[in-house]
Amino acid sequence: MQIRKAEKMTIFKGLCGFVVMIWVSMISTTSFDGAQLKEVLQGLLLSIGFLAGAICFAIFAQGWILFTNKLSRHRLYSAVLFAVIGIIDVLYKTTLSGVHLLGLEFQTNTLVWMVMVSHGIGAAGVLMIFSSNDKEVGRTQKFNALAISLITMIIGLYVVGQFQSSLPQLIGPNRINSWHLFGSAGIQILYITALAAILYKNRVERSTAVLSVISALVFMMMGHYLTFISEPEYLGITHLTGEIFMMLSYYFILEGVYKLTIEEPLRYQQLAEAKITYLAYHDDLTGLPNRRKLKETLQDQIEVSRLSRVSTAVIIVNINRFKAINDSLGYSAGDRLLSVMGERLMDSCTPAEEVFRMGEDEFAVIVPGISNVSSIYDRMDQLLTALESTMVIDNSEYHLSVSLGLALFPEDGQSADQLLQNADMAVHNAKEQGMDSSRYMPSMQVQVQSRLKLENDLRKGIERQEFFLEFQPQIHLDTGKIVGMEALVRWNHPHRGLIPPAEFIPLAEESGLIVPLGDWVLRTACIQNKKWQMQGYEPICISVNLSMRQFRQSHLSEHIRDILAEIELDPNYLELEITESMTFDKESAFDQLRRLKELGVHISIDDFGTGYSSLHYLKSLPIDRLKIDRSFVKEVMEDNNDAAIVSTITSMAHHLKLKVTAEGVENQEQLEFLKLQRCHEGQGYLFSKPLGAQDIEARFLGREAV
Repeated sequence: MQIRKAEKMTIFKGLCGFVVMIWVSMISTTSFDGAQLKEVLQGLLLSIGFLAGAICFAIFAQGWILFTNKLSRHRLYSAVLFAVIGIIDVLYKTTLSGVHLLGLEFQTNTLVWMVMVSHGIGAAGVLMIFSSNDKEVGRTQKFNALAISLITMIIGLYVVGQFQSSLPQLIGPNRINSWHLFGSAGIQILYITALAAILYKNRVERSTAVLSVISALVFMMMGHYLTFISEPEYLGITHLTGEIFMMLSYYFILEGVYKLTIEEPLRYQQLAEAKITYLAYHDDLTGLPNRRKLKETLQDQIEVSRLSRVSTAVIIVNINRFKAINDSLGYSAGDRLLSVMGERLMDSCTPAEEVFRMGEDEFAVIVPGISNVSSIYDRMDQLLTALESTMVIDNSEYHLSVSLGLALFPEDGQSADQLLQNADMAVHNAKEQGMDSSRYMPSMQVQVQSRLKLENDLRKGIERQEFFLEFQPQIHLDTGKIVGMEALVRWNHPHRGLIPPAEFIPLAEESGLIVPLGDWVLRTACIQNKKWQMQGYEPICISVNLSMRQFRQSHLSEHIRDILAEIELDPNYLELEITESMTFDKESAFDQLRRLKELGVHISIDDFGTGYSSLHYLKSLPIDRLKIDRSFVKEVMEDNNDAAIVSTITSMAHHLKLKVTAEGVENQEQLEFLKLQRCHEGQGYLFSKPLGAQDIEARFLGREAV
């Protein structure tokens, strides 16, 4: 709609300019003789000259000064081109108005030549710049282009000033001679060629920026006709109008270059960011917010409830016998069922309530502001009545039934994860007991005691060296060769045996024990890597996860430098993994990453896609790799939403010249999909589960050739 409106405006501007050109050509083709009137026209011309020069300088400043870290060829060459045109035009108009800048005096014939050269340079420059593809340029090219252009212009002006009398006469006894005719025709041909080239290049779709450049070319053609053909040597209303047309064309160029190289790329970047955000937080099938969004919204609502001292409920809705329906009627029928269930939930909820799809056959509803707990049970009965009904699938009716699980803040959990976990336990209890609904029954004291004991055991475990490392290979997807490995910490509890990392890592982070534990992991991984190198195995990079507490340490880079020096390990064989959340404080994060990169280590962003990284900010981070979160890879063959996210991230990584590693690769179908997306490396059980050092040696490491 915006582009179609802009096209109409471009046509309107062109027609208005054409009408004015014809009208002015008809009413005046002679100069004004009155001395007072001539002074007025000279003043107007001088004002137009300085205004045109100001616009040219604005084009130059836009390309030379603004956003210098991301300079494009279109912006650079436009800046240089109109810097030269602006200088020539100011000299021409001031001289024609009787003002001699820098003591330069030019004959009338020389001034006409200056008009033709200025217009010729403009026509040829616009043709070359805007008919070619845009790309980024470096600082060296930036300074070279300006220096060459200015030196050429200065030499040209000097030569013209010294040899004015030798220039061919453009204005003869009959006003127009062959030099004048062929020069003017050549410039108009250049304008027409540029216009045709730009129209052809943008024949599919013409953005508002391209339309601005087209308007500029049209006004340049009319301005050239009025100044160079109708009144090349006189200062009359036709000539003055032509100069106004040229000034307007410069403004359209300024507008077009800004839109083409700054506004439109920024808008595309914002759209890409919005697309990634939407895909990461919405379900592709139903359009509802997904589990990630549910956790954030629920946590925000918990904070509101804490302040207002009211309860917040989360209700999980599970479709009974969904798997049987999906298997018997096919995935399309199952998708239709899920879409209808999402619509019914939306229709059944009040404006204050929010609906989410958790995945598979489960939905969730957040009910805020509960002052009377008994009212939530009535609300659950209302949902059951609204959701349990018949549905037509493939011309057959099926009765749908659901089970509901309830958890309340603050009674049943203090965090979003706790509430969701407890509500999920409640809904499965309801299904097992054959009930429509169930509320979570807490046993908080037992949980707290168990947690305190585990924290105490964790502290002792670090002292008693109960932890050990396993390594999971990272495989190059094209060659199938090992290119790195991730060090993973394991805890062999003396009484409970192996404790899952998901159980003790969050506890270590909350208690602060993650710092000594993370330091042990880093040091042990480096020692093992150096040991393999000393044994003659090919050097390989090992990646180690950094926790938020570690990353915030002011002396982190010095500490890692000392570890590498002590072990004598080349920094090139260590990769540090951080998460997106660690970069929220942009200034301190950038400074920390810069110092780490100066050590020579590699840096990757782990679990990418689950945070809030801005593409513009991401580009400035000193990182080497993005690791796609396993939650996206897991359902990449079944969930179009996750497939789109993986595709978007890999494409973005290639654009930013970053390597990309997919985590959680578990089957051949996922592998083939990742290969199609040009993902560099993969990590997951398809290649190998995490292994001890000896198993890694036996299965993956090879000896260096002697």
